[in-house]
Amino acid sequence: MTDENIRLEISRIDDSTSQPTAYYESRIQAGFPSPAQGSYGDVIDLNRELINNPAATFCARVIGNSMIDAGIHSGDILVIDKSLTPQNGDIAVCFIDGDFTVKRITIKDDGLYLTPANKQFPEMHISQESNFTVWGVVSHIIHRLQR
Repeated sequence: MTDENIRLEISRIDDSTSQPTAYYESRIQAGFPSPAQGSYGDVIDLNRELINNPAATFCARVIGNSMIDAGIHSGDILVIDKSLTPQNGDIAVCFIDGDFTVKRITIKDDGLYLTPANKQFPEMHISQESNFTVWGVVSHIIHRLQR
């Protein structure tokens, strides 16, 4: 059973539209400021940047806080790619016993676990009796900075 403090609202990607956004060509220094270099040049298409396989990509809005230590907060939007093969350590959207949840996949000697990124929530062991599938792997997180 999944924790009741996280829910996902899943939507398909509309890749039929394009919203060109100005793209600053130079990298922006996150340490000490550097003199201005480059200029606005090309445009960036976020569909192309965030979506590798449109037919297998969905977005979901997170509601809950079991993944906050992984940088996933309530209200964030996950970009989920169903064409990716899940690996140990991936953050994935999983369907377990009738509910969706987002957790880190952890493979241990004694089996598969779904690991939250918040110490207030327990790790979930996936038993043979569980109705379980990895629905897709999270490829990007769209996170609004707090104001």
